[in-house]
Amino acid sequence: MAGKALICAAAVLFLSPVLVAADDGDDLTARQLADQAKDNLLDAKSVHLKLTDRSTDTRSSTTQPTSMDLALDQDGNCVGSMEMGARGGSVEIVKQGDEVWMKPDAAFWKAQVPGGEGDAVAELFKNRYIHGSTSDAMLKGMADTCDLTSFQKEVAGDEDDATTLTKGDETTVDGTKVIPLKGTEDGKKAVLYVTSDSPHQLVKATQRGGGTDLTLTFTDYDKPVPTATPSADESVDVGKLQEELQNV
Repeated sequence: MAGKALICAAAVLFLSPVLVAADDGDDLTARQLADQAKDNLLDAKSVHLKLTDRSTDTRSSTTQPTSMDLALDQDGNCVGSMEMGARGGSVEIVKQGDEVWMKPDAAFWKAQVPGGEGDAVAELFKNRYIHGSTSDAMLKGMADTCDLTSFQKEVAGDEDDATTLTKGDETTVDGTKVIPLKGTEDGKKAVLYVTSDSPHQLVKATQRGGGTDLTLTFTDYDKPVPTATPSADESVDVGKLQEELQNV
């Protein structure tokens, strides 16, 4: 579910090794900047990623996230939240090693559990995390979202047809000087915003057109993911949820 959305969003990066780029005479070509940004993203031990997806299909789906805000690392640790489309609610998520906690809001439960039973489940688990392991089928989808390594593998394996990138004028993203790299593929316009100074890192990527409206931002490269986890008083074992859903 949500994990697939994050992996698919990697396609917006257009960071394939076969990129073709126009050389405007500056110190680095668009291709060199893109390659360095890709390498630094693949080498990152951790990153704070934000996804905003206002694409037509996503907005109308209660199972696909329209936004994510996640700090995640290569060890599978993660903390953050996501919001679903079509009034599907939101979920807070914490993952440390093989343990997963997720706290959906009432709108999420009502969207996911059929009929009026969603109200009962929402009330029963109100303001509490569902706690289990990555082996629990009900938590696996959320756990997959917190997999930086899978995301990096998707970016590394992006070997699509060559996309021409050209450099735009230097600008800023959240106070950071960046160079926009612009390209078009399948009628969709993409822009990569790569830091002007070394190390050249991707801080933002957008894709627009044909019903697609995606924005990804990357900050806090190699900054440790917070380690705090919900207390036992704030948590309910996933087995309790499974029991309740069997009675629905």
